[in-house]
Amino acid sequence: MSSLTKTIIIVLCAIIIIISILSPYPESLDIKGRKCLGIFVVTIILWVTQVLPLSITSLLVIGLLPLLGILKADEAMASFGNKSVFFIIGAFIMASAMMKTGLSTRVAAYLLKIFGRGGAVILAYGIMLTSAFLAFWMPEHAVAALIFPIVLELSHALKLSQGKSVYGKVLFLSLAWGTIIGGVATFLGGARNPLALGMLNNRYNLSIGFFEWMIPVLPVVITLLIVAPFVMYFVLGRKKESVDIKYAGELLQKTLEKMGNISYIEIKTAFVVIVTIISWIIWGNEVGLAVIAILSGVSLFILNVLEWKDVQKYVNWGVIIMYGGAIVLGNAINKTHTAEWLANNLMSNIHLSKFSMIALISLISIILTEAISNAAVVAIMLPIAYSVGDAMMINPIVITYAVAIPAGLAFCLPIGTPPNAICYSAGYYKVWESAKAGVFMNLLSWLIYVLFIYFYWPLIGLNL
Repeated sequence: MSSLTKTIIIVLCAIIIIISILSPYPESLDIKGRKCLGIFVVTIILWVTQVLPLSITSLLVIGLLPLLGILKADEAMASFGNKSVFFIIGAFIMASAMMKTGLSTRVAAYLLKIFGRGGAVILAYGIMLTSAFLAFWMPEHAVAALIFPIVLELSHALKLSQGKSVYGKVLFLSLAWGTIIGGVATFLGGARNPLALGMLNNRYNLSIGFFEWMIPVLPVVITLLIVAPFVMYFVLGRKKESVDIKYAGELLQKTLEKMGNISYIEIKTAFVVIVTIISWIIWGNEVGLAVIAILSGVSLFILNVLEWKDVQKYVNWGVIIMYGGAIVLGNAINKTHTAEWLANNLMSNIHLSKFSMIALISLISIILTEAISNAAVVAIMLPIAYSVGDAMMINPIVITYAVAIPAGLAFCLPIGTPPNAICYSAGYYKVWESAKAGVFMNLLSWLIYVLFIYFYWPLIGLNL
């Protein structure tokens, strides 16, 4: 990007901020909300164009929010300490241990042995299916944290060039998208689904069983897993690239032979990883994913698996700062009621059929989840959607699905969900590349979801 282009974008961002401060419009949004909306628009522009490094843009957000009187300085900076940020730190520390000890090399060789026989396409799709299936039974961020070092090891074995290799982009997007798609299938994939069920129960005294939840959702998940590789191919992968899977397998095998039998330090690392996974599944809701991830990271130092220099070598601290800034911005959007204003204004004074209203609710949810956490989308959207649903006599269970499922489908930006941030940290694709592919995936996933609501749900007795 030329210096002139960078200057133009920065000047444009400054103008947007000034307009948000001085303009009295929209009247239905107070001054803090207008300023927050301006910062949000500027942040998205800077993140997508990468005129500034992502982490620096996040620091700019943390500085602007108190400067413009939207949040107090202590409040803005305290939001940076969100549990998702600490989960990512813990996940990166565990990934460091897997890579340093060679455990990720062993698992990568095994994964390549299973899927590599079918070629590069089957390997990438195998990663997507594996991560999706695991996200049925454990939190999606946990799946991303577990498989990330393995995919990174594969990319090194295949000698894929960071930022240039199309196949490198596909591998990491396969991991991110697989975990995201699989994460909506059950209650275990993320916090948003249990939150939505709690809100449904509190308001209507209704509940949805574990397998009952899967009946309307699973066909959507399967369809998205079929569609996703085609989206990657048409948006990212039509450029021919020679990927020698056989050579990578031979290289990993030679590495394993040099390493010999599994070492004591690998066993200790594997033990920590297995205990962490079990803890995430059993105590994830009670103790918290972030707490477990951090304690697991600390245990690797206690067991003499890691030294601090190892963490410095493997952890991408810029991504952590970037994600922390996104959390701060999301908190500001929530506290100033900007997201609520957006949702209300998009839905108010619109006279639609029941089906069209459900489609609109799901579309707003899938848009909002790219900017704020999916749990925040559920917390903001469901009360509004329930009120609309009551007025139109729409089944509240359908409304719960219409908000909770799209809220989990954040395909565009690394700020949308931890799996996106973790996979972006590998450095194999730029934000605008994931955003370009993600926009197509978002639109397709929304269309597929809406089609299933219209044609399939009435067949299983889930009527509007």
